[in-house]
Order: sequence, then structure tokens, then C-alpha cells
Amino acid sequence: MTVDAIAFEHVTFAYEGPPVLDDVTFALPEGEFCLLVGPTGAGKSTLLKAVNGLVPRFTGGDMRGRITVAGRDVRGATPADLADVVGYVGQDPLAGFVTDEVELELAYTAEQLGVAPAAMRKRVTEIVDLLGLADVRDRALAQLSSGQRQRVAIGAALVAGPAALVLDEPTSALDPTAADEVLSALHRLVHDLGITVLLAEHRLERVVQYADSALLLNGGKVTAGPLGEVLAVSPVAPPVVGLGRLAGWPGPPVTIREARRHAGRLREVLAERVETVSPGTDNPLSAAQAGPPLLEARGVTVDYPGVRAVAGVDLVAARGERIALMGRNGSGKSSLLWALQGTGKRSGGTVAIGGADPAARRPGERRTLAGLVPAEAADLLYAETVAAECAGADEDGRAPKGTCAKILDDLVEDVDPQAHPRDLSEGQRLALALAVTLTAAPPLLLLDEPTRGLDYPGKAALAARLRLLAGAGHCVVVSTHDVEFCAEFASRVVVLSDGEVVADGPARQITAASPMFAPQVEKILPGWLTVAEVAAALGSGDG
Repeated sequence: MTVDAIAFEHVTFAYEGPPVLDDVTFALPEGEFCLLVGPTGAGKSTLLKAVNGLVPRFTGGDMRGRITVAGRDVRGATPADLADVVGYVGQDPLAGFVTDEVELELAYTAEQLGVAPAAMRKRVTEIVDLLGLADVRDRALAQLSSGQRQRVAIGAALVAGPAALVLDEPTSALDPTAADEVLSALHRLVHDLGITVLLAEHRLERVVQYADSALLLNGGKVTAGPLGEVLAVSPVAPPVVGLGRLAGWPGPPVTIREARRHAGRLREVLAERVETVSPGTDNPLSAAQAGPPLLEARGVTVDYPGVRAVAGVDLVAARGERIALMGRNGSGKSSLLWALQGTGKRSGGTVAIGGADPAARRPGERRTLAGLVPAEAADLLYAETVAAECAGADEDGRAPKGTCAKILDDLVEDVDPQAHPRDLSEGQRLALALAVTLTAAPPLLLLDEPTRGLDYPGKAALAARLRLLAGAGHCVVVSTHDVEFCAEFASRVVVLSDGEVVADGPARQITAASPMFAPQVEKILPGWLTVAEVAAALGSGDG
């Protein structure tokens, strides 16, 4: 008799109010790579944490039904009890580390399970080889790249030899190359070791080519089945699926390879029509065309002990520009943003916003020059309610009462003024942080990885808001690894590598020239960046 690796039988779970999981039943066999999809806030993290007992043991709430992993009942067991059958890797690997060095971290779980030293060394060495960590096994975790840390977190979960591995957005903080490294490692685990992988991810375009099946969680209900069938009915799907729906391709296809086999006729049709450039991808005005530059950064350098994070960067930008700052993890994007805003360290060079150096101004004055929304938007939020947050922003920004609330209402609808900011959805919390930043009316708006945790509709809404802000006279600079968001948002792309600018130009030109930064549609239909752009050219509205 075959035992399923992960099985849910009529599982219902609720914190308060409507159930997050509503009579959920599915089973994943051994050696399955399953992708968990669903809108932001659908409960994907809750479902994943239920697999190893984190829910409800550490979250509270009421759960009914039965969950088994490799035949073992999860009810009544702790995550530690289940470590030998299920490994869990959360969104932030650093938060889960308990040691300071790679090899110690890999050995920790085996030590807790009482594995003999000789067997432990053998197991750690096997995992190091399997995940490509041999070059860093003796290094400190703090010295690793984000992709390396993610692979160490996966390795630490694998030391106990689990039958299943559960991961929550493992590529959300990674550049495209690092994400491929992590997903390739997971693919090897499935095929070489027969481990079952259940993975939730918003950037589906990165994952679909690796997955065997999918679970769609929406409204508390789960739809399980082959990847193509599930994505065909999912409210969130990668651009390749949207393009297939628009073109009427059978399936629709879920990978670039499949879509290219169908795309010949569509390429011919598009070639016969005048190219229609979408609002999100038009060529930027040069600073000279748009008048005097708003931002002039010359020779900006940022040094940390033993590391030059930003190496003499020049960046000139005008009002109305929408700039995507791209590059691999550790290329200096965040350090450059903070240096431009004036709060972050600047070891050399000059920055002028409207002729003024933000670093030379007091924090209150600095807000009126440049506003920065950090990668964790919640870091800007400290009040107990949305209303209090908005009132504080009005006071800090010396704006009339109600200014922040009005901006928030323009950005997103139906936010409860009495809700705690940390109880909001990812999109609402980002909108609140953006409203707080905009209350001081800074002409330069800087955002660091704003699409983490957002689904495709959420990212499209954010791109539309930022285009409106640019149209109103702001200069918007976004640091991002999200190539699909870049295609929707950017008029100009600046690529950093080792702290230096290696490419700077129109978004269409830069993204098309690099397989790493090219969106899915460009890979299928060269010269076109988004599904909306293709739909407009075909005269089909938004598709």
C-alpha cells in the first residue's frame, strides 16, 4: 500500500470569523513537486504551516480534520516531533538560523535528533554536495548571498531526512539567477531523492517549469490537479498563461517552451500591425528633454568594513521618470537608494535633489525632498491604528489634517481606519507606507523591493499607481528583482553589478538585451513586454 507524502482530509481551520481553510482535502504522492497558488491573503502560509504543526500550535485558532505526513498524524505533534518527516523553510531564512556558520547550521538538526557523529558528518557532506555548498561550508552565514542562505536553510531542513519539504516563497528575496539556483536544487531533490516538495510562490513565472502539479487556494477552498488545468482557472497566473488565454492557445501553455511552439501565427499578426507601446513601457524622456534634472548624483560611493557596496555611481533623473534599479543580490541597489535619500551612509560623491543635498538636511526637511519605502514596509509603521498612522504622518509632514488619509484612499479602497497596520494585507500595508511617505510631498520617491508578497493583480495595481505619481511630477525609482513588474512599470532601467552601473537606458532596450531581465512575453514575442501591450495591439482591450 502506497502512503501519500502529504494528505489533508476534510481540514477546516479558522482564527476568528470565516475559515481560512474550508473542508480542504488533497493528497500529494512521494516525489511530487507541487506549487501552491492563490491570491494575496488567501491563506497559503497558513496551509503550509499546518503541514508541520506550526498551525495551530503556535498561532492559535480552531482546526478540524486530519493531516498526515508520510502516514504520521500531525495532530498533537510539535514541529520538532515531525522534523524527521517534514522540513519547513519560511520566507526569511535568517530568522530560522540558530548558529553562525554554515556547517554548524546544517549539523544542528541532526544533533537535536541524536544522530551519531559519524552518520552526521556523512549526512552533512551529502547535503553540501547535493545543494552546491562545498565552497561555503566553512563560512559565516552573514557572509553568504541571499541565494546561498536559502540553500543553507533548505539543507538544514533536509538533514533529518524528511519525506516532505515545505517552502514559503523561497525566491521572493532573490534575483533571477539565484532563484534558478534554488529551484534547480529543489528539482534535484525531487528527482534524485524522491522528496515531495510543496512550495508557495507569487512569482509563478519562475517556478512553473519545475512543478508537476498545483493546488489553488481561494476562498478557503482548494482545487488540486495538473499544473496547466489549475492555472487555467486560477485568478493568479504567470504572463505566459495570460498570453495563451488572449491568443486562444490550447492548454493554455504554462512554460516559455510550450508557448513558443504556438506563437508563430501571433508573431506574424503582430508584425503586420503598428507596434502599440503600453503606458508602462514607453521610452523615457531624457533629462534634457524634460527640463532640468530633479536628481543629480555624481560619484556616489558607499563603503562598509571590507566592502565597497556602491562604487562611484552617477545617476541623473528628471521628474516624470519611472526607473527600475536592477541587478543581482549584493549589487548595491539598497545601499544606493539609502544614499540618495540621505539617511544612509555615503562615503563619497554628491547628491542633489532640486539642488539640495538631503544628507545635509534634518529628517523633517529630508522627507520633503526624498521619500523611501523600505523592503519591509512595516518598518515605517509604528502606530496602533491606520488612523493614528495617518495623523502622525500629517503632523510629521506638516500637512493639513486628513492629507495622508486622502492619499491612502486614492491608493487603495476599503482600508479600515481602526485596523492595526500589521493586520492589513501586504498590498494595503504597502499602500499605507506609500501614503505616509507621500504626505510630505517629496518629488523623489524611492521604493526597495515593493512587490514582495504581492500577487499579479496587486503588482499591476502598484505599477498603475506609480505611473500616476510619475505623471503628476514625481520621479519614481524602484529597486526590484521582479522582471514582470519592471515590464509593467519602468520607462528606464539601470542595472548595477558590484556597485557600478553596467547598463542604463530605455526599459524595452535593456530588458530585451538580457535573458536574465527579459519578461516572459518578450521571450515568446520579441519586441513585446506585457500581455496588455499585445492585447492593445490586437485591438482586444486588456485581454
